[in-house]
Amino acid sequence: MAHSNAMPAPVALPGVSKIIAVGSGKGGVGKTTVAVNLAIALSRLGQRVGLIDADIYGPNVPTMMGSAQQPRVGADNQIEPNDTHGIKTISIGYISPGDKPLVMRGPMLHQIIRQFLQQVNWGELDYLIVDLPPGTGDVVISLVQTVPLTGAVVVSTPSDVSLQDARKAHEMFAQVNVEVLGIVENMSHFTCPHCHHEIDIFSRGGAERTAKQFNIPFLGSIELIPAIREGGDRGLPVTLAGPKSPQATEFFNVAEKLMERAEAAAAAASDVIEIS
Repeated sequence: MAHSNAMPAPVALPGVSKIIAVGSGKGGVGKTTVAVNLAIALSRLGQRVGLIDADIYGPNVPTMMGSAQQPRVGADNQIEPNDTHGIKTISIGYISPGDKPLVMRGPMLHQIIRQFLQQVNWGELDYLIVDLPPGTGDVVISLVQTVPLTGAVVVSTPSDVSLQDARKAHEMFAQVNVEVLGIVENMSHFTCPHCHHEIDIFSRGGAERTAKQFNIPFLGSIELIPAIREGGDRGLPVTLAGPKSPQATEFFNVAEKLMERAEAAAAAASDVIEIS
């Protein structure tokens, strides 16, 4: 018999095919940069894409997407997401812009995440990317309690400290039964523009070794390129230039690998539903 205070089961979003969380164990590894550029790369590869900025305390998606307009509330009290660069996007930064920090507790966070999922008019989407806050806290729990996730992507730099936290993120997803579809190594190396010598500022290859250790796919490494940061600061992510742009190529490679993994995970999940 079901326990009376059991959590409600997650409910699929009508019209949304796959939901992917992008997380990291710590801040400052470029998780939002990866989430935003992945969303645009998927869109350029012909997918219909939505993006939720679930980092309620430090929402950077509005800046990186170059959009600040307040979303409209349409019929049935549904929020209309902003459409920027062809991506349907929602962020607390659109609703409470400026530098005033949001001070709130766990239950309020849970409410916002549920609203972003259930009260936004997402329409038909192939992918809904959720940019998580750093760490292993409340937002992830709210997310998995609200909707079934197709899987997660863990972002790490190659440094030992970052990898330690990436392992924690992997462990957290395992605890809430979310498959990690792969690890992305961000800020992997830097090529000197003068002598073209490669410098491993934050070390290199650590995320790939961690992926092997945990038997998780390695989705690719993103070079430390000033253009990526500049694009994010200007609201024009590098992936807008398309897969042939040298600065964007690796994001498109990661997006293609992710699509392959996500489609396999979604197919496996639907098989389980049919069997049960």
